[in-house]
Amino acid sequence: MGAEMTDRSRNMADLLHIFDKLGFDALPEALIANLESDKENLLKAIRNDIGNCKRCKLHTGRTNIVFGEGDPNTRLMFVGEGPGADEDATGRPFVGRAGKVLESLINKMGFRREDVYIANIVKCRPPGNREPEEDEIAACRGFIERQIESIAPDAIMTLGNVSTKTLLSTDKTIGQMRGDFYDYNGIKVMPTYHPSYFLRNPSKKVFTWNDAIKVLNYLGIEVISIKRKD
Repeated sequence: MGAEMTDRSRNMADLLHIFDKLGFDALPEALIANLESDKENLLKAIRNDIGNCKRCKLHTGRTNIVFGEGDPNTRLMFVGEGPGADEDATGRPFVGRAGKVLESLINKMGFRREDVYIANIVKCRPPGNREPEEDEIAACRGFIERQIESIAPDAIMTLGNVSTKTLLSTDKTIGQMRGDFYDYNGIKVMPTYHPSYFLRNPSKKVFTWNDAIKVLNYLGIEVISIKRKD
């Protein structure tokens, strides 16, 4: 069933591009409803596949699996590394202090939190909020890859080193990669700093805002960049 639904979602995405090239301002309502239903069902199927996951050692210390949330039909997706304490307690991504920073960025970009989709590379909290280890990432990365494939956003902002290195298969640091677009299976990816970085370095927010401006401009939303103030 999963493979069949993935094929249907890909076909719907192809139709979306075809209608756009033909000059239609909007898709037929029936087609939109079908596409939205497909994406929601795909995400439900992925969550069902995760189940009460025990694929890696992170399950031993978790309270809740943090699957991800937002609009499955969004053009913009944010991918972090893993849940923290607040996320583990609530089962929702980015709801702690770093989540407030991310939500502020989302709002500044002109969106509401529910307008985008937010998820992580791993779905269970690493102990002490450490970075997830390679075996934990390997056990979980298939789920975020399927989430991305199902949602098929126009752009992804990867938040920090772990999500950037995982999705783009690179050893470069976020400092080396942020500010430039990369490709992930035909989707534009903009690496940027993890929101927790700004809890320690609030003056550096301008870097991620300029990264966000590039994403907005790519999405067809014109915004003027801000130069760094030394």
